[in-house]
Amino acid sequence: MELLRGGAADAELIIALGGPPARGFVTGESSWPDYWLRVWATRGLLWAWDDRALGSVAAALDDDSWRVREMALKVVARHQLFDVVLKVVDLQEDPVRRVRAAAERALVRMP
Repeated sequence: MELLRGGAADAELIIALGGPPARGFVTGESSWPDYWLRVWATRGLLWAWDDRALGSVAAALDDDSWRVREMALKVVARHQLFDVVLKVVDLQEDPVRRVRAAAERALVRMP
């Protein structure tokens, strides 16, 4: 959750979440944009959910990076996070097609 909020995380966790590309972030040699850390952190919540992460996921739905928004919608769909349904509805109008599609899939999964 801390990594998703833009905070620091243990190097081993970053590598576990991001795989080989994450090594560059740990060593400071990455040419990848920083939003990838938030994408990987959000993806981790697909598999290791904690209800305390709801606020972080809700904030990720407004992230500047479409990749973070898309991954947050996947988390919403997987865990049926009805608390953010109004934001999911809004994301059906996102300028990025993949985000719109993820929003539609999330709404289908809502109870």
